[in-house]
Amino acid sequence: MTKKNKHHTLNQPLLHTHHRRPYSRRDFLAQGLALGGAMVMAPPLFGLNSAQAALSTDMEALKLACGINSVGAGKIPFICFDLAGGASMAGTNVLVGQQGGQLDFVSTEGYNRMGLPGDMVPSLNDPISGLPYYDDSLGLAFHSDSGFLRGIQERLGIGTAANINGAVIPARSENDTGNNPHNPMYGIAQAGANGELLRLIGSVSSDSGGNSMSPAQMIRTEWRPTKVDRPSDVTGLVDTGKLVGLLDQADAVAVLESVQRISAAKLGNIQTGVTQDALIKDLLSCGYVKTADLVDRYGDPSALNPTLDAEIVGPGGIFSQAEYDNEREFRKTASVMKMVINGYAGAGTITMGGYDYHTGERATGELRDLRAGRCMGACLEYAHRLGQPLMMYVSSDGSVFSNGNLDESEDGRGKGVWTGDNSSTAASFFLVYNPLGRPQLLGANADAQAQSQQIGYFRRDGSVETASSPAANNVNLLVETVILNYLALHGQQGEFETLFPNHRLGNNTLRDSLTAFASIK
Repeated sequence: MTKKNKHHTLNQPLLHTHHRRPYSRRDFLAQGLALGGAMVMAPPLFGLNSAQAALSTDMEALKLACGINSVGAGKIPFICFDLAGGASMAGTNVLVGQQGGQLDFVSTEGYNRMGLPGDMVPSLNDPISGLPYYDDSLGLAFHSDSGFLRGIQERLGIGTAANINGAVIPARSENDTGNNPHNPMYGIAQAGANGELLRLIGSVSSDSGGNSMSPAQMIRTEWRPTKVDRPSDVTGLVDTGKLVGLLDQADAVAVLESVQRISAAKLGNIQTGVTQDALIKDLLSCGYVKTADLVDRYGDPSALNPTLDAEIVGPGGIFSQAEYDNEREFRKTASVMKMVINGYAGAGTITMGGYDYHTGERATGELRDLRAGRCMGACLEYAHRLGQPLMMYVSSDGSVFSNGNLDESEDGRGKGVWTGDNSSTAASFFLVYNPLGRPQLLGANADAQAQSQQIGYFRRDGSVETASSPAANNVNLLVETVILNYLALHGQQGEFETLFPNHRLGNNTLRDSLTAFASIK
């Protein structure tokens, strides 16, 4: 008799007998053992970077003079999904083909090692629907039964998918380690991403804000991501004090503006005797201006709270109330996407643990991919509802392989069981939402566009061709490639060399071949 392995529940830890016991934060994340704690921050009263400008009674002019950022940086919001443990990206989720692009299919044996049986390879049609085993409704081609795709589509409203496109980057990375420098947060910030309240956020309290590291040469300690992984972290970012409550919001703002004007008048009659007299007075005045501005914009708690956002939670929301209450990954996603897509933070990382799912069956991985897809789809749909563009990057540390045995259970879906780690089947991908229409691939014809959509390629046997792109065998260069594409969405790829003078992506001609889309902004 054949022993049937029961799949793990969504939040059940993955304990592999051939793996060492977890001892680091990243080990706990990969195996789904860590949940993470909260950090609450409140802004200081006095700013440290105010401009040396003449004081004015015009509060809007004062906001500009004090460097108050009330509209974000004007850059495209950026969200990174960091799937800790080595998720399956290629083949069973996003298609990766040979030199001709995603639909230049690899061999049946190659798909088999990526967990697809011979009768479900993307070159065939589903005998029930008559449709191919791939789906390009999001522009980027997925396997038609991809867990990511099913989850994304479940959350998208009418018209959202038509404005999405994406690209895949076949790229090896080490298995089961956060030491892969996958995280592009600091580079995205260097490219100009910023927010009204914070530059960077992340759901893990680490230097990158995620499970994977950031490239060491890009890290700037003053930009270290603030931890946000639940609604209370978001609402705790701004403390407007007890004045709001004693007075209504409008009256509280009026009082604080009056305090600033009185203080400015008083300061004008005082000589501090310090060489930097004007700067000291300016810093004091800007402290009052910033406090008044915080109360004006965030005195109403619903301004930041994802739980109170009807587009996110409730009858017409992306998540039902029950889903939101019962699934911590949905609350985490809602908290980060609320901050980033509204422009309160420039970029954010959402780390999801438990993707080291080679458990000798398939169902565990399918269910976790489905949940990750739901979270990805939520971000894309929220961007659509707010009319904001979004770049969403998905990566994982390493990947998995199948030995060809099938999991015929309902959740296993008749696909190959995940047997062990295999970095040679790894890939990362990104999706772009543009409220003005589907992002356009670069290239004069369909063949050139197909190569823009797949940056690098697989060998026929279903493994990364390490010579196919600079990113294929170097995670640092994978991050540089993602940042180059972020700049290109703004039409600023020409600034890449100035912003990153020590890059290793070669000359302009090579960098053009690593760029997927024309500008959307």
